[in-house]
Amino acid sequence: MGIISTVIFGLVVGAIARFVLPGEQKMGWILTCLLGIGGSVVGGFVAQALGFPIGEGRAWIASIIGAVGLLFVVGKLKGSGGSSS
Repeated sequence: MGIISTVIFGLVVGAIARFVLPGEQKMGWILTCLLGIGGSVVGGFVAQALGFPIGEGRAWIASIIGAVGLLFVVGKLKGSGGSSS
């Protein structure tokens, strides 16, 4: 896959993950793209570790699940650092 394809795929997956996860995520399109690419890597790694074969449709699902999980973790890490009351 070329760089342009990877960026577009990451942007689409990241946008879907942001749509699926409730709440407001304050990030621009570059961070959304990086979220999608990272989620794709995480989702693919976890799916292969669990023994699921990765086909085209399953790759999309694994990528979206990975991106949602990554977005959830990042949201929890950002949310826990700011409040001291």
